[in-house]
Amino acid sequence: MVRAGLSTEGLVRAGAELADEIGFEQTTPAELARRLGVRTASLYSHLRNAHDLKTRIALTALEELADRVSAAVAGRAGKDALIAFANAYRDYALEHPGRFAAARFPLDPETAAASAGVRHARMTRAVLRGYDLAEPQQTHAVRLLGSVFSGFVVLETAGGFSHSAPDAQESWTEILNGLDTLLRTWPTTS
Repeated sequence: MVRAGLSTEGLVRAGAELADEIGFEQTTPAELARRLGVRTASLYSHLRNAHDLKTRIALTALEELADRVSAAVAGRAGKDALIAFANAYRDYALEHPGRFAAARFPLDPETAAASAGVRHARMTRAVLRGYDLAEPQQTHAVRLLGSVFSGFVVLETAGGFSHSAPDAQESWTEILNGLDTLLRTWPTTS
């Protein structure tokens, strides 16, 4: 029996908000039900289990992040596109820490292939077209950017840069400048 007022979309939206408040790992059907003032069993008319909730939050986060990055890089190329991409990614992570963690949730191959993760890969490669990288260097560069952006944000949100100078923004700017230089001068042989 479906409880009046509950929907899958509404539960996922509430779950994403909850993830931002208490952390993605702590977001469970039981905690979501408690926040909504319903019994946990009421959620299972809309969600299969905890993994289903987490997967749906992850898909939502990937879609939101892809939309934000797409809007940021539209009409830009080269360093401007790189900076816009990076800043959209970082801003999303700082505004939505639980959703950002959800975007890194491991998806099964079929779900991943149908997710906005594919858009992220295409957008990253579009940014890299401004640097004229051929394969396999382009794939290496995609992995580098993902590692740097994700690593920086994870450290920043954990407070890793709050106790030393220079501030995180200055480091971020220097890192992006360094990435631009690296991408423009990427070696063509291994």
